[in-house]
This record gives sequence, structure tokens and C-alpha cells, in this order.
Amino acid sequence: MFEDDDMVFSAVSAGAVGYLLKGAAGADIVTAVRAAGADQAVFGAALAQRLRTWFTRGPQKPAEPFPQLTAREREILDGVAAGLTNAQIGQQMFLSGKTVANILAKLHLAERGQAIVAARDAGLGRRPHGEPESS
Repeated sequence: MFEDDDMVFSAVSAGAVGYLLKGAAGADIVTAVRAAGADQAVFGAALAQRLRTWFTRGPQKPAEPFPQLTAREREILDGVAAGLTNAQIGQQMFLSGKTVANILAKLHLAERGQAIVAARDAGLGRRPHGEPESS
């Protein structure tokens, strides 16, 4: 498949027992299928080295979701994902209801429901709005 690290790690996280790159030789594919059938992990040499490197450097801090938004806009989006109305967000954060529309435009989303899904997928809205995150 593809050499992109995110694709590899997503596949493994989803339960894949192996991963070969697109250019793998036919014999390597046959060997990999047999090994996977025997519940053995199979990765091409380059991928195996990258996996070793990734695991030896330890967990990395995840990137901030929605880098195109300011910290304040992410806080507003967190309120949207938590189920607050525009009026409630505006009242709590002292801003106009138009701000949520601006965030939707920045994220290239057509409606509030899409923003809620995207924000929750990124881990926002999982705690009561205004409650500090635990470290």
C-alpha cells in the first residue's frame, strides 16, 4: 500500500497484522499472506525500521486539532461539539453568534452538524464546556 506513516499506523491500529508497500514482489506478497494467516506480523524492511524508530522515540504529543483556527476559535468549536447553542456560546464567551459561522467557513463546512462531527472526531466536546482539561 502507501508509504505514508499515518496510513501504516492507522492500519495497524485497526487490527492489521501486516503491511506491504505497493511495489512488493509477488513472492513477498505470498509469504506475507501465509505469515498473516499464521497470525504473524509482516512488514516490509523499510516499514519495520520506521516502526522500530517510532516505538523507540516514545509517544509524541498529538498535534493541535484544526491548526487553521485560533485557540479562541477552538474553544468556541469545543462548545459547539459539547452541544451548546450559538446563543449559549455567545453569552458565556461574550461574542456574537456570527463567530460560529466564521468558524464553519474557515473549516469549509456547510452546517453546524458537520462541525460537531469533525470536532468530536478530533476529541473536542467530550467534557462539560468550561471545565478545564485534565493533564
